[in-house]
Amino acid sequence: MIGVHEHLARILSTVRVAAPTRRALDGAQGCVLAEDLRSRVSLPGFDNSAMDGYAVLASDVERAGNPYPTRLPVEGDIAAGDTTRRRLRPGTTFRIMTGAPVPEGADAVVPVEQTDAGVERVTIHEGVPHGRHIRPQGEDVGEGQIVLRAGTRLGPRQLALAAAVGHGDALVIPLPRVVVVSTGDELIDPGQVPGFGQVVDSNGPMLAAAARDLGVVASRVGGVADDPETVSRVLRQQLARADAIVTTGGVSMGAYDAVKAVLSELGTVQFDRVAMQPGKPQGFGTLGEDSVPVFTLPGNPVSSLVSFEVFVAPALRRMAGRPAFESAPVVARAEQGWTSPSSKTQFARVVVTSSDSEPLRVRLAGGQGSHVLGSLADAHGLAIVAPEVTEVKPGDEVLVLGLDGTTPGDHAVAATAGEASGMPWFGATAVAAAGSPS
Repeated sequence: MIGVHEHLARILSTVRVAAPTRRALDGAQGCVLAEDLRSRVSLPGFDNSAMDGYAVLASDVERAGNPYPTRLPVEGDIAAGDTTRRRLRPGTTFRIMTGAPVPEGADAVVPVEQTDAGVERVTIHEGVPHGRHIRPQGEDVGEGQIVLRAGTRLGPRQLALAAAVGHGDALVIPLPRVVVVSTGDELIDPGQVPGFGQVVDSNGPMLAAAARDLGVVASRVGGVADDPETVSRVLRQQLARADAIVTTGGVSMGAYDAVKAVLSELGTVQFDRVAMQPGKPQGFGTLGEDSVPVFTLPGNPVSSLVSFEVFVAPALRRMAGRPAFESAPVVARAEQGWTSPSSKTQFARVVVTSSDSEPLRVRLAGGQGSHVLGSLADAHGLAIVAPEVTEVKPGDEVLVLGLDGTTPGDHAVAATAGEASGMPWFGATAVAAAGSPS
């Protein structure tokens, strides 16, 4: 058997970051920038009003107050979107709306609340100092300034900034396209009632959803028969639309494990027994002319999802130009004790609790069998128990890896250095061994 970090390091050193491509902003959400993005304009592009009110020369209203307000004639209105250039004459004012361009000569805006809201003449009850309520040109961003660095993942806020500074597209790392293939003669589609010996395909929807949670593009092919010819045909078909293929089932030692039989003769797929619980049977390699990564996961649902979180998710993030692990495990104390198999890394499904006055605490989320979906659905994370530990005692510290890419608990202490209280973290070890992505 090989260690968890060894299998993950081999995966991370094999997968490659996708070649950059230029995408319209509407199609770039979730992608990572492949180059620095510079502003093509100043932001704001012109001095504009931060309030609904009156554009004034501050010296004209400096003495305004009760009982002696200042009265000024209103030269006209300036609305947001008005492109007419205007000049303010001393002793006059323009009524101005939020976001509207400030006329030349004006150096402040009196909020409407400090006036009688006059249309032809306005009475100002309280003056304002020079510059008040004006957003100056370039206050936020200067023309030519780098606003987003290469390596930034584009979310709603970043896309808004890119659009605001003059960009309609960006050079990005495209999102990996993942195809999940479920194999097994016993599988039927969700929504059907299984007969004797039949099983609903829950792994396919689960793994496709897990991939989408990462922010990649995922589709699935279900109910592939345990027949070498069928498995081979399906895999070859999917190569045309996949940047990565994830199979579930058919990789154990059984007589009908067609995935293992087919992939043993194709590409570079290598099958290993990994020292972990659950999820011992694992396979990984590349397939086809484009060396598409293929991950073969066990058929038991818990084993399948744990394997995805431990091996597939870090690889997909790396392919997308992101760090393999975007959130490190957190340190928590066990509320209860449990046993762990000798010489294997255990990934126990746990429920995490926290309070303001105490560190994170964890307890097992029900049954820990590799087929038990109920406790998997209730779990907040995976408690990582090192191979040399055979018993977790109440009060012991454990590392907890969040499920679905999350960090469990609101008061978490992240094990960012790869260790906590002397406990090694497989992810830090594997990333260091794999080196930088290329």
